[in-house]
Amino acid sequence: MNGFLPISKQEMADIGWYYCDFLLITGDAYIDHPSFGTAVISRVLEDAGYRVAILSQPDFRSEADILAMGRPRYAVLINGGNIDSMVAHYTAAKKRRSDDAYTPGGKAGKRPDRAVTVYAMLARRAFPDVPVYLGGIEASLRRFAHYDYWADRVMPSILESTGADGLMFGMGEHSVLELAANLKHGKKGAAACAGVRGTAYLAHDAEGLSFPAVECPSFEEVCANKPAYARSVKLQYDEQDHVRGKALVQRHGKRVLIQNPPALPLTTAEMDHVYGLPYMRTYHPSYEAEGGVPAIQEVQFSIIHNRGCFGACNFCALAFHQGRYIQSRSHESVIAEAKQIVQMPGFKGYIHDVGGPTANFRAPACKQQEEHGLCKNKRCLFPSACKNLEADHTDYLNLLRELRQLEGIKKVFVRSGLRYDYMMADHNDAFFRELVEHHISGQLKVAPEHMSDNALYYMGKPSFSVYEQFRERYARINQKLGRKQYLVPYLMSSHPGATLDDAILLAEYLNKVGYMPEQVQDFYPTPGTLSTAMYYTGIDPRTMQPVFVAKTAEEKAMQRALLQWRRPDKRPIVLAALKKAGREDLIGFGKECLIRPARGEKPPAAAKKQPAAAHRTGKGGTHRPPAPKKKGWAKAKKKK
Repeated sequence: MNGFLPISKQEMADIGWYYCDFLLITGDAYIDHPSFGTAVISRVLEDAGYRVAILSQPDFRSEADILAMGRPRYAVLINGGNIDSMVAHYTAAKKRRSDDAYTPGGKAGKRPDRAVTVYAMLARRAFPDVPVYLGGIEASLRRFAHYDYWADRVMPSILESTGADGLMFGMGEHSVLELAANLKHGKKGAAACAGVRGTAYLAHDAEGLSFPAVECPSFEEVCANKPAYARSVKLQYDEQDHVRGKALVQRHGKRVLIQNPPALPLTTAEMDHVYGLPYMRTYHPSYEAEGGVPAIQEVQFSIIHNRGCFGACNFCALAFHQGRYIQSRSHESVIAEAKQIVQMPGFKGYIHDVGGPTANFRAPACKQQEEHGLCKNKRCLFPSACKNLEADHTDYLNLLRELRQLEGIKKVFVRSGLRYDYMMADHNDAFFRELVEHHISGQLKVAPEHMSDNALYYMGKPSFSVYEQFRERYARINQKLGRKQYLVPYLMSSHPGATLDDAILLAEYLNKVGYMPEQVQDFYPTPGTLSTAMYYTGIDPRTMQPVFVAKTAEEKAMQRALLQWRRPDKRPIVLAALKKAGREDLIGFGKECLIRPARGEKPPAAAKKQPAAAHRTGKGGTHRPPAPKKKGWAKAKKKK
């Protein structure tokens, strides 16, 4: 046998199985690597003594592929893949993507839209008497009634639409083992989820719950009333904590959705064990004839050392899925994985990343979180770093030092998300200096997202002044080291709260520092985030105050075009945006102008510079974003 879990009835027979305990259906190709949820959950169950078979990207037009695997003894487990199937298929403009990195050969079309829903219905038809449980990001973010961007309406819990017996949200190692034990001991259906942290299920009533509970507005109410929807989302976020979080109840017609509190985080020893399981660290060999699976390229020689993110940006699903509490692996565990990577075929001495959701988090934000959980109405880094925050990179720095000393390793990179605001809260330059010296390759990518404090407030990001300080500190360290390395910012357009004036301010800033991004991410309203609630309701769930939302194609196109004002194809819409905003002073021949008049055309004679709009800060005051102190935001290297 090749070391992978079986993916067909024939492979089951080859290892002497005539049945499996769990059939795991996934929307991705089968990649046995700890960066993929399917691999982790299947190996955790295998380690506990269960037989797990994998059915990857089955034919979604009939249940034939599912039937061919044979009836599992305990349950069918279903996930849509490592990313939401709708995000995998569509851009923020709802245009169909032409490829799929999680499919053999990168081909699109191997999984259906709303893969979890389709697979669950097929599994029900194939095995009517076998329990069906959902997991992964697609199910996790749809566990409550939620706004669906692609359908442009509020949809019920995915449990209601699929008829599944329950779902596991967040990182599911504890939940799936407890659920499996309940099934093994004779519990069936939704009853197997009762009392299991990190699960949700539908019931006829909310009697006899194992945890204290609070009630959300019902599905019917959030469909009819946008303020109720905003309140519901805020309540769901408030209880997303393993220490103080309560069970949540949301009525769906005659039934009740019950979400138990989040699962307890893995201890360091438990996390070490999970990442030490016998992963093959690549895709199943059956995909070789199709050219392999592109998704492995970014992670095959990378290491995940942590989980969770207390940064909790409003547009990011991490806080609602993994949670804000940080879990980390031991140095010994990470080093053991690095030594394993060194022995892999194709390894050329470069660890591509030592990261996670946020690379430079190794411990909870403060000691209070261990006993009391995360603060209910406060953020660790927004609107500024909390006074109780323990910003210390010593442990992470020591880990990186140990890794780069290993025989066979030439370079250790850090490429996944670095929280620059957390780095700025650490006044010791040691980590910053060694990061610049040893762990980047010519450029450092970070995510300020915007420069307007108004937009940043609604994103849940710190003031732009923090980024400016970071940029100057980065330049200073590079100068001391004699390096010429670049800073590449990720930027977002059309986030709720961001106006046309905000986009113009950002364009002015980029013009002043001499940088135009090659790519700009339009805000993507994915299920379950605070920002998506703002997009749908026009209400900020944190304050219940109105918020501007750019929804029309024209509004979104204008904000995006302003960030790429130099592109000739953007010229007409940039002109229209400047005229609409009354900023014709930016049409001319001066250095501060964003665009020149057409040949033979004079700049608008009456154009006068308009005052910058006031910008809200996290404390509700006003603040005009500071002008940059220095010019020369270095550009990314051009490809030769």
